[in-house]
Amino acid sequence: MTVPGPEHRRERDPGLQPERTRLAWRRTTLSSTVAAVLAAKAALHGGPSAIDLTACALCCALWLGFLALAHRRIRVLSTTSGTDGPPALAPRHATAATLCTVALAVCAVALVFRTGSNGA
Repeated sequence: MTVPGPEHRRERDPGLQPERTRLAWRRTTLSSTVAAVLAAKAALHGGPSAIDLTACALCCALWLGFLALAHRRIRVLSTTSGTDGPPALAPRHATAATLCTVALAVCAVALVFRTGSNGA
């Protein structure tokens, strides 16, 4: 089996990477939406307490923060054209997105385990 040489390789399409990144942001936004909805359902199930409502409000705030960051990044990726590609994600935005994602997951898990232990 022969490996094609450099003259047979296709040129790189600069539009594919931003499209894959945009789709990844949308998938992550959808996942965080599901986590926030499940956390809210767990918090409101069976007579919510003040702690449950606080955790639910925190989950919603984290989800809104991540949604804003993701929407901004998707918009940048959609409007960028040219061979240079989109600008890199600012470190503070990357840190904020990571913190929102991790904190949302922790809050959602805590709510699920808290309501699971209350129901037993």
